[in-house]
Amino acid sequence: MRATDLTDADREQLRGWLLATADGDRGAFERLYQRTSAKLFGVCLRILRERSEAEEVLQDVYLTIWRKASQYDAERASPVTWLAMIARNRSIDRLRAAQLERASVPIDFAAELADDGPGATALADAASDGRRLHDCLDELGDEQRRAIRVAFFEGCTYEELAQRSATPLGTIKSWIRRGLLKLRDCMQR
Repeated sequence: MRATDLTDADREQLRGWLLATADGDRGAFERLYQRTSAKLFGVCLRILRERSEAEEVLQDVYLTIWRKASQYDAERASPVTWLAMIARNRSIDRLRAAQLERASVPIDFAAELADDGPGATALADAASDGRRLHDCLDELGDEQRRAIRVAFFEGCTYEELAQRSATPLGTIKSWIRRGLLKLRDCMQR
């Protein structure tokens, strides 16, 4: 869900939920969460690259939204832009805090610290898998490839995909299900 993908009605609904959240309406906050959490999780994950870190930051993002919903100004930003900015800022804050924490270890202990990062072999394997995945995606039909990329790389829900492409929800689900089966078969070759 990009700000440009939303209709005026969608933006207005998000604005309404933000205003109601500012007034303490838990139902509006829940609807706001349901509609935006996949997008904001994608923002966090893109920056942090670790699912568990992104999940923790996402919780903090929604606490911030709950506390600061009254600060939203529709004249300055669309609802999605404002929400994504909070997710981005919280994620960057988490990255900076982790970097400071790592930098605070005395040099004397450097030899004792384990490197949890992947080794050269694992990185080469991951690059090879990435190339193979890209090649396998190219074997799919245009609709399946586009649906899978948007769903998994942009974090869109099936409903958002159906709305964006003006395609029935069942068709979107079928495209993705069949496409994932083809990808699995291709990756196993």
